[in-house]
Amino acid sequence: MQKSLIERHFKLAEHGTNVKTEIIAGITTFLTMAYIIFVNPSILSESGMDYGAVFVATCVASAVGCLIMGLWANYPIAMAPGMGLNAFFTYGVVMGMGYAWETALGAVFLSGFTFFLLSVFRIREWIINAIPMSLRLGIAAGIGLFLAMIALKNAGIVVANPATYVALGDLSEPAALYALLGFFVITALSHLRVTGAVMIGILGVTVLSMLLGHNEFGGIVSMPPSVAPTLMQLDVAGAFDVAMISVVFAFLFVDLFDTSGTLIGVAHRGGLLDENGKLPRIGRAMMADSGASMAGAALGTSTTTSYIESTAGIISGGRTGLTAVVVGVLFLISLFFSPLAGSIPAYATAGALLYVAVLMAGSLAHADWDDATEAAPVLIAALAMPLTFSIAEGIALGFVSYAAIKALSGRFRDLNPAVVVLALVFSAKLLFLD
Repeated sequence: MQKSLIERHFKLAEHGTNVKTEIIAGITTFLTMAYIIFVNPSILSESGMDYGAVFVATCVASAVGCLIMGLWANYPIAMAPGMGLNAFFTYGVVMGMGYAWETALGAVFLSGFTFFLLSVFRIREWIINAIPMSLRLGIAAGIGLFLAMIALKNAGIVVANPATYVALGDLSEPAALYALLGFFVITALSHLRVTGAVMIGILGVTVLSMLLGHNEFGGIVSMPPSVAPTLMQLDVAGAFDVAMISVVFAFLFVDLFDTSGTLIGVAHRGGLLDENGKLPRIGRAMMADSGASMAGAALGTSTTTSYIESTAGIISGGRTGLTAVVVGVLFLISLFFSPLAGSIPAYATAGALLYVAVLMAGSLAHADWDDATEAAPVLIAALAMPLTFSIAEGIALGFVSYAAIKALSGRFRDLNPAVVVLALVFSAKLLFLD
């Protein structure tokens, strides 16, 4: 009876799959993205947030997103706090702009709510189609370079220098050596298609550092920490500050395109697109994403989004929302491994950040380098993010440069109202509000 209920709800036979295959696919997807339960608390705790509370928020927000995506949208797409946006939250909004983490959570909630409205009123397709592909590529690559800068800085591989701004750090220091070792191992294992390569690299470096006396073992299993220090601490009113407009837009913009790109990419890989090449129930999938972001902000974590690592489960045969449900359940089980998460040092996650940066920077390969009016904005957006240490500033400079270069080149046909308006808004913000 129960099995038939599962069959009917997820339409397993219709998708050519079964319960066993979906469970295996869910486990596979979880193993490829479980590193986020270590990395996210490590990054967000630097903003002043309680590490244990963020750990719980990360697991619960991920589970909520996966369960909504699986049970309602019926897609094998897993969700968790997004890489890049968590770094922007801490290093850009809190440490860079000086806002309290409560206000940053308010901005995450506003961006999720706006995303939800765009999905409900079906405005998302118009926005996605209005933004030039070159800017999307530049922003994706820029986030990757931003993560790379953070990884290198946290590991002490890149340090501040009064004459040259940045310089090479002391590579004989344990933190730098461990970070590089982790990066090398993760990259090699990923090339060899080893499932869970990122998590293996993080845990391997952690264990090695413990054995060599550079890190302390905090345990493996315990009852989950309290989420009270971050639960419902978001300051939505503070996020309405005029200077926060670009921050809210950055959270929204990156989540919108990251989610749409992931959904289409994963669906294409799994043969889930219809005969017209479109994704059925995309509205539900988008609302699942935005709903998870709002829930995550209320719990105490940065933007929750769809994960491209879901492709691993697709390759393993996952075709329905049961795969995502399995991932969600595994995130809930992870709540009991907080001592292990607390034992992960920053240099162990630095290698993972650097590897994710490599994947995201790969979008530069798809830019049209033969057309200077397309290539220049790509490079400006990509370089501005790590050099200004802000995703928002990189997006702003990308839009301004695209509109200005196209207009001065007489390529007015490449400009649309959305790009022009955003370029003007960002110009005003950069010139008068910074």
